[in-house]
Amino acid sequence: MTVRLWFRRPENRINYFPMMKSFIQLGKYRLGPGYPPFIVAELSGNHNQSLDRALELVRAAAKAKVQGVKIQTYTADTMTLDLNEKEFLINDQESLWKGKTLYKLYQEAHTPWDWHKPIFDLCRELGLVGFSTPFDASAVDFLVKLEVPCFKIASFENIDIPLIRKVAAAGKPLIISTGMAEIAELDEAIRTARQVGIEDIILLKCTSTYPASPENSNIMTIPHMRELFKVQVGLSDHSLGIGVAVAGVALGATMIEKHFTLDRSESGVDAAFSMEPAEMKALVEETTRAWQALGKICYGFTAGEHQAAKFRRSLYIVEDMKEGEVFTPRNLRAIRPGLGLAPKYYDIFIGKKVSRDVRHGTPLSWDMLC
Repeated sequence: MTVRLWFRRPENRINYFPMMKSFIQLGKYRLGPGYPPFIVAELSGNHNQSLDRALELVRAAAKAKVQGVKIQTYTADTMTLDLNEKEFLINDQESLWKGKTLYKLYQEAHTPWDWHKPIFDLCRELGLVGFSTPFDASAVDFLVKLEVPCFKIASFENIDIPLIRKVAAAGKPLIISTGMAEIAELDEAIRTARQVGIEDIILLKCTSTYPASPENSNIMTIPHMRELFKVQVGLSDHSLGIGVAVAGVALGATMIEKHFTLDRSESGVDAAFSMEPAEMKALVEETTRAWQALGKICYGFTAGEHQAAKFRRSLYIVEDMKEGEVFTPRNLRAIRPGLGLAPKYYDIFIGKKVSRDVRHGTPLSWDMLC
């Protein structure tokens, strides 16, 4: 549905939505335009079915200075059917998972439920916000018992209104990936959460290709979604490198999610488009710099520019002058430093007489004009 058609309905106009809160609290962190971007390391299936590796990923994420770690809560049986035919077999020639059945893929990628508590416990110990994406009602109930601080809805589930209603009923901040969703579908998801009473909502601009190309990321949608739905907007980024994420922060993204692995060469279901520890550390640093650079609307001198001001051009006497001599282009020039009158006054002095003897190298001042 186009934006124009969607807005023709009076109930869909922007004034339906309440004012966006200045920040959302996640653990000890605040998310909002006035705070550094909240970086999430998505572990997904990169644990390669090893709890020790999963815990090592959490430790590596903490060393990279991320704020959040996310896992996924499902089983192969809650995701699909164990069939090796037709639509249950991945035949896409471009897919990283070509030749696998959906069931086998989810069986390989899922995080065993008895791993969740040790993973979340380690997150708390290291000062990280550990949370998960539930894919069905049983996963929501399980995560509620573990007292997760927030929930995420995956792009492929952003049209599952019963699931969103179930998650929202838990009363925790809700993060929704927007991959493939039309405006009307996002509107329905947000309305569903708000009807249950949830106001702490973060949309994540997402392109559901693995990996995603920068050309297909369309992050100009970030400020548009923020204004349209009056919620915070972040980026779930499947592209390679950190360029798209840094640009996302420049456009107002308050949360960045990237898949995380210890070593891409060790394989894993998501390894090909996941960040290694050094890259994740660079992501944290560079998105923070991008956020710091946003600053505020500012003209004139900044706090650090006052010393530099003396190197601006200004008007100087460049030849010795005697009282009564005429200012000419030969004895008056705009040069550095900037202690004289501004160059815009040059024409006022040319052809006029100097009021006193002046040595060359003297900054021009008004009292020199007869």
